[in-house]
Amino acid sequence: MNLELGEFVVMPNHIHGIIIIGENQYNSDDGRDVMHHVSTNNPNHVSTTTTDNTPKNQFGPQRKNLASIIRGYKSTVTTYARKNQIDFAWQPRFYEHIIRSPDDYDRISTYIAHNPENWNQDKFFMV
Repeated sequence: MNLELGEFVVMPNHIHGIIIIGENQYNSDDGRDVMHHVSTNNPNHVSTTTTDNTPKNQFGPQRKNLASIIRGYKSTVTTYARKNQIDFAWQPRFYEHIIRSPDDYDRISTYIAHNPENWNQDKFFMV
């Protein structure tokens, strides 16, 4: 998928990272909505009907996208933790932000790089 890891940091209770998704067969500019792998040329072609006239979603399985990348990472880390008897659990969600400019990239990279300095361990352990 042409992936690259940008700035990242592993914190005591969370991680920050930039995943760079380079050009690949799943995000080419061919008139398709690359997030859902459906054509954007016909706005009425979002769903079809099955033989019993119930709507059928055409978005298909979610693969080759950011959610599948995060799912694979979480799965790998969870497997490692279980094999090594490490008490570990993930938060059920993740925050994502699309970086749209070099300035945005620089700002976010700097935030990630300096996050350990700004992290106050006492906040995590407050009762």
